[in-house]
Amino acid sequence: MSVCPESHPASQLAAGVGFLTDSYDLFAISICAQMIEIIYSQSGTAGLANPSLANHLDFGLKVASPIGTLLGQLVFGWAADILGRKKMYGFELILILVATFGQVLAGNAYGADIYGVLITYRFLMGIGIGGDYPISAIITSEFAATLFRGRMMNAVFAMQAVGQLFAALVSLSVITAFRSRIIANQNSLDQVWRVIIGLGMIPAALATYARLKIPEPPRFTMDVERNLEQAEQDADFVATGRFERIEDRPVVEVNMPKASKRDFIKYNSKWKNVKVLIGTSWSWLAQDIAFYGLALNSSVILNEIGFGSPKTLSEPDYIYVTLRNSAIGNIILALAGLIPGFIASFVLIDVWGRKPIQFLGFGMLTIIFLCMGLGFDVMVERNRSIHAFVFLYCLSNFFQNFGPNSTTFIIPGEVFPTRYRSTSHGVSAASGKLGAIIAQIIFSRLSKDGLKVILLVFAGFMFTGIFSTMLLPETMGISLETLSGEEDPEDEYMHHEMN
Repeated sequence: MSVCPESHPASQLAAGVGFLTDSYDLFAISICAQMIEIIYSQSGTAGLANPSLANHLDFGLKVASPIGTLLGQLVFGWAADILGRKKMYGFELILILVATFGQVLAGNAYGADIYGVLITYRFLMGIGIGGDYPISAIITSEFAATLFRGRMMNAVFAMQAVGQLFAALVSLSVITAFRSRIIANQNSLDQVWRVIIGLGMIPAALATYARLKIPEPPRFTMDVERNLEQAEQDADFVATGRFERIEDRPVVEVNMPKASKRDFIKYNSKWKNVKVLIGTSWSWLAQDIAFYGLALNSSVILNEIGFGSPKTLSEPDYIYVTLRNSAIGNIILALAGLIPGFIASFVLIDVWGRKPIQFLGFGMLTIIFLCMGLGFDVMVERNRSIHAFVFLYCLSNFFQNFGPNSTTFIIPGEVFPTRYRSTSHGVSAASGKLGAIIAQIIFSRLSKDGLKVILLVFAGFMFTGIFSTMLLPETMGISLETLSGEEDPEDEYMHHEMN
């Protein structure tokens, strides 16, 4: 089953805008946490130079979403294989909308602390974000043509970098707009972070309606629902944009292996199958330890190394300038590393293949993090070349996106059979979020002395990713049916009518 790459813009746009929302909501907290810290620190004092917020509260704000995301990836991934992609698609964004609105309205009360409220809502938001990963990946994969499937999936996931850029741009714009208020009264930051978080609802609202109108992917309709005629109608949506649900007609059924617990265990009891799940899961875990360790703490890292921090300013001016510089630093990281990496991946993913790009990414990241860790004292501690450290930081972002951050999303959406594709993608992605949680545990006790050790730990995990990549097949230019073994000579596709 093949379609031309331009023939399904609705599904790709709906998936891409959703990922932009996910990324914006996840990474806006990097800057907003600093503002929340200033306003609601337990001692009531302000200032970023000597923050008084307990580490476990900052940790809670940043780890709540990855924990929710892990749960959402498992639950929505499984549900999309049982109930169908269409029945689940869109509801994850509704959950994100509700949770984001709850964050904007969060406050202190006698019976509730704002941190507890925010952590709860960010956990719920994470569940919605987690649901988006497997469903968007699978819908894009199952609608895409074999020849351009990698680019289509990469284009959707590239919106993660755009979301990070938008979070930084919006933060800079809002901080600048509130400049006089922040300098006059630091409590104005309570409005600033709410505006930044709340604006993330706009793309979510735009994408929700579009997602609810997308039909079931034809491959699911045929392979899992076993309805050949409806699958043909779903395929017509790809070419014409018109969708018709067939009701009260004889169903032309396809005799395919049926999803069940017994069949799932049988399928994964073979080494050739389970090794792929191990490879996708560990590769994603190793990648996300470094990716989320850096991305969710980018403002902290920039402050720790003294990048853009003012030297001699009064406290109100210091707060404003530091927050503004944090936003500018995140914009630089996105433009200099994240977005170029996705562009390179988009251009070469269907030319070089997935495995070569993942090998290259893990290899280069191992070298880069070793250089950052071993050279930390010279570049940062002795203040000789902070800009060299920032350059390496940007380079690591580039090879994450032109490397495992792209391929760990794409490969699980291709290599598994239709009946378990979403579940297996959810398991792989959840392994990545486990890595993100591990990264936040490490950073919860971050100190300037500890950063170089953390970077060396990242290098070690990147090195392990080289070996997990060896377990994976190359998927470029191969149909989903061939990759999943659904065109195996032993399989029979018998069509018959049932009344």
